[in-house]
Amino acid sequence: MAHILQQYRKNVIPLMQKEFKISNVMAVPKVKKVTINIGIGRIHKDQKAIDRIVHDLELLSGQKPVFRNAKKSIASFKMREGVPVGVSVTLRGKRMYDFIDRLVNIALPRSKDFRGIEQKNFDAAGNLNLGIRESSIFPELNYENSKDIFSLQVTVTTSAKNRAEGVVLLKNMGFPIK
Repeated sequence: MAHILQQYRKNVIPLMQKEFKISNVMAVPKVKKVTINIGIGRIHKDQKAIDRIVHDLELLSGQKPVFRNAKKSIASFKMREGVPVGVSVTLRGKRMYDFIDRLVNIALPRSKDFRGIEQKNFDAAGNLNLGIRESSIFPELNYENSKDIFSLQVTVTTSAKNRAEGVVLLKNMGFPIK
């Protein structure tokens, strides 16, 4: 079982019940899913680069990513409707907690000039949106063999009712929030 899940069950649930005066254990906010997105808009014609990015995202997440297509044609961006513009993965359950554990304990401390996650990265519903500039901070991706260093966006969706609950939940789960 993931370290983050054990910490959530043992420490975070009682703390959240006490702080927000929640009597029912099932009403305590929890992490629902983690979504990882990578934009491939500017390299959509280079199939080898897309294949490498898809392979790296498979290594990172443990499951096969899904292509996201453009919904409308935009001439100034040289984009046509139906052309792949991104790749995404939605993680739930054990894979989600494993990814969160690696993100918090390994990847974020390895990133250059990282001083913590800003509270402005949380939306009104308590979800965390985090942009990572270099995918090479993850240990699964071998930096020496990788030709493409891509950025990715990670969204941690919670069942929190507001921003304050989301911040307290993720801070107590081990996220380095300022």
